[in-house]
Amino acid sequence: MADPEILDFDHGISAVDARFKRPGMAAIHLIAEGQRAALVDIGTNYSVPQAEKLLKHRGIAPENIAYLIVTHVHLDHAGGAGAMLARLPQAQLVVHPRGARHMADPSQLVAGATAVYGETEMRASYGELIPIPQERILQTHDGLTLDIGGRSLVFLDTLGHCRHHHCIYDERSGGIFTGDNFGISYRQLDVAGRPCVIPATAPVQFDPEAYHRSVDRILALRPRWAFMTHFSRVGELQRLGQDLHRLLDGHVAVAKTAQGTSGTERHGIITTGLRKLFLDYVRQRSCTLPEAEIDALFALDVEVNAQGVEVWMDRPPKMERGS
Repeated sequence: MADPEILDFDHGISAVDARFKRPGMAAIHLIAEGQRAALVDIGTNYSVPQAEKLLKHRGIAPENIAYLIVTHVHLDHAGGAGAMLARLPQAQLVVHPRGARHMADPSQLVAGATAVYGETEMRASYGELIPIPQERILQTHDGLTLDIGGRSLVFLDTLGHCRHHHCIYDERSGGIFTGDNFGISYRQLDVAGRPCVIPATAPVQFDPEAYHRSVDRILALRPRWAFMTHFSRVGELQRLGQDLHRLLDGHVAVAKTAQGTSGTERHGIITTGLRKLFLDYVRQRSCTLPEAEIDALFALDVEVNAQGVEVWMDRPPKMERGS
């Protein structure tokens, strides 16, 4: 019987549900070429058994994993990296240079996530982060190419969601692994197989100008597919890219409506504005889910995106334009 948590695509790519928060929220991807392979994003400590299940499904031994790649070091993508790497004797952790020190010493990641989610939620959702030895960390740079059994993976510095984010272009499949820098797409909101997408503007480094540039850079490659951590493979990327541009502008417009306010009043204005922005968008896509179900899907995104917008609003102008 097929496992409903595992998705097999062409060109040796598979995904498994990371079991983060709810089904269909976060994916772990595998890129395999023969018996050599790489994992892209790992989820949390509680996701590690899912990654092991995926390797078993594909018949790939842990020692044949060459790379554990994290698109960025937010904990729903990289929180389980230390625990997973301990199970992969030959693998290197591949991480953006701005995120590498946080993988070796995750104390600041823990402190930042605790500030956003609270200590109880931090423990329940992520567990205890395991530091990774420096000698097992491979830092990327823009244009870096890694080889897996003759298959090239090209790394692109893609800012906007955060400043420690890269995307990975897989030349064999023509697909790109986008982490959060091509937004978020939930399969429950697909209409006749056609996806929708919203930006991910989490604190503390959201930068709409950089996000626009990263979307354009992804689109310029004209990839066939985006493999998104939230959630897995989507097509129609040129259309989705234009949707992202409009929705990013929508986030900025919502922020402007809250100028001159502060505290809970400002937060309320922004969350209300983002909820309406997302609901209008999916309704325009002819989504017929009941409003309560749409609200449930977007509840966390509205809250986290609002926090990211507010941090961006408070940032000095010179940092808005920086990398």
